[in-house]
Amino acid sequence: MARLYARQAVNVFDRIGDEDYEQVVFCHDRPSGLRAVIAVHSTRLGPGLGGTRFHPYATEDAAVEDVLRLSKGMTYKSAVAGLDLGGGKAVIIGEPRDKTEPLLRAYGRFVDSLGGRYITAEDVGTTQADMDLILRETPFVTGVSRSLGGSGDPSAATATGVLYAMRAVANVVWGDTSLEGRAVVVSGVGKVGYSLVRHLVEERAVVTVSDVSPTALDRAAADFEVSVVPPEKAHAVECDIFSPCALGGVLTPTTIAELRCAAVVGSANNQLLDAGCAGLLADAGVLYAPDYVVNAGGIINVAEELLGYDRDRADGQIRRIFDTTAAVLAAAATEGITTLAAADRMAERRLEQVGRVGLIRRGAPLPVRRR
Repeated sequence: MARLYARQAVNVFDRIGDEDYEQVVFCHDRPSGLRAVIAVHSTRLGPGLGGTRFHPYATEDAAVEDVLRLSKGMTYKSAVAGLDLGGGKAVIIGEPRDKTEPLLRAYGRFVDSLGGRYITAEDVGTTQADMDLILRETPFVTGVSRSLGGSGDPSAATATGVLYAMRAVANVVWGDTSLEGRAVVVSGVGKVGYSLVRHLVEERAVVTVSDVSPTALDRAAADFEVSVVPPEKAHAVECDIFSPCALGGVLTPTTIAELRCAAVVGSANNQLLDAGCAGLLADAGVLYAPDYVVNAGGIINVAEELLGYDRDRADGQIRRIFDTTAAVLAAAATEGITTLAAADRMAERRLEQVGRVGLIRRGAPLPVRRR
């Protein structure tokens, strides 16, 4: 058994060293059953802000791999969005339905122990109510109830950002920002996907939905009178825009070959199985709007809490996702590179240029919202 743990430890250290992760923390509280991992990828632009995902991972290795990918994505997401924040993420291993107050508060104490290097928020499997509990243990949490000085559930803000990204993509593909009459398949109608469907119906798009949860699917179909398709076939439906809004890894060499859309614009993190899939999408003639550009509305919204939340200011920042998406697509076309490469270059340029300034103020107090 000792040899097994040693082998895993070497793998973790090699993995985080290859991509310069700053810190990975394993959190365990036996009485509450908490098993969690917090990954801080970068604090070059500011504290690492990113949500806590509660998920029944098949293995601990799968949980570690997910939190590492997600935290790096948050670094790039904040950088491209123009935020003075770094990249962090956390995963709690387990069934969300089994969460308890002791478990969440134990987790909050681990977040607090990092002294503001990591600021948490909602993600898949966690809710605003969970963030309210975590707030009782640490100020380093966002997305809490408005009555507690927060901005509430960020899902709606994420969906709004996806809508603006779709308009930018429509402008490039069809020369018009309107989504009226455009066929859009939304795969995953949880909190973000449901809000996105509402926006699209209001825009008079022709919407089809799918989800692994029959309850979520029935709700969306009943509330919006939209068509339904099995989740395993959603990517292959003929449409104008395919919008992955569930878990990541949906765009693989196999599924890309089956796409029948002009563009992919969705809220899910890590939609590509690997970076090479961006090239496959380009070769297939499918315009891909990089997920971390598209889904930045949520983090933009909760980041406003660190300054004292102002809805109008947050909405104005979220609308800028249209401009950021347009800039990424234009750079990709001009430079003859994939849209993913263009977004990565934009993020890395800001990390390099503004990150140097950040080193000067590294010791300054963190701009955390007062409780």
